[in-house]
Amino acid sequence: MKPAALHERIRAEIETAILSGALAPGERIPSEQVLMTEYGCARMTVNKALSALATAGLLERRKRAGSFVARPRAQSMELAIPDLREEIAARGQVYGWRMESRRVLDAATDTRAAQLGAEGQLLEICGLHFADGVPFAWEERLVSLSAVPEIADIDFTIDPPGSWLLHHIPWTEGENRIGAIKAPGDAAGLLGVEPGEACLLLTRRTWRGDEGITLVRQLFLAGHYELIARFGSQS
Repeated sequence: MKPAALHERIRAEIETAILSGALAPGERIPSEQVLMTEYGCARMTVNKALSALATAGLLERRKRAGSFVARPRAQSMELAIPDLREEIAARGQVYGWRMESRRVLDAATDTRAAQLGAEGQLLEICGLHFADGVPFAWEERLVSLSAVPEIADIDFTIDPPGSWLLHHIPWTEGENRIGAIKAPGDAAGLLGVEPGEACLLLTRRTWRGDEGITLVRQLFLAGHYELIARFGSQS
C-alpha cells in the first residue's frame, strides 16, 4: 500500500486538530507559507489540502486574511457513534471480538459501493462481537481504501475495526438506519439462533466531506440492544 500523498497527510493532520478541539472555531490556522515551510512542500500542495478542508465545511478561507476554523451552524445536531467494545465494557461485561473474514474488493464490481459513494478498492471485514463470551452482534463492514489507506496494514484479529476507526479516523457526517429483519442463515448460525429469528439491523454510513469512509451492517438479536442517542441544538 502506497503512503498517503502529502496533501492528504496535511489535510488529515489539520482535520484531526479541528475535530479534537485543538483548533477552536474561529481560530486562524497557520498561513500557507508557514505550512509550506513546516512540510517542505510547494504552495499548490498546501492549497490542495486547505481546499479539501473548506469543501468539507471545516475551514473558512478569507481572501487576504487566511483560513479559519469554521464555526458550527446554528441548530446543528450532534449524534455520537457508539463503540460496541466500550458499551459492553460499560455494562460490566467482558468484551470479545472474532474476525470471520477479511478481503479486498473492487468497488466497480460491488453493488454496496454505491451506498458509500466509493471508488477504487474496498476492505471488507466480517466478524462477531461477544459479551461475556456470548454472541452479541454480527458485523459486516466496508471501508473505502482510498479514504483510509492506512487501514490496510492494521491487524483486526483481536480488536474490532469500528473501534479503530472511531479513535483514528475523523468523520464529518454520519447516517444511522434502524430496521427489523429475519436473521439470514449464515449470521443466524454465528449468533446461535435459528434462521428467521427476529433481529434488529443497524446500518451506518460515515463520510468526511463528500468522501465515504465506511458502511457497516450490525445484526442484534431482538431485545438484546438499544441505540440511545442524546442530541440538541448547538449555537
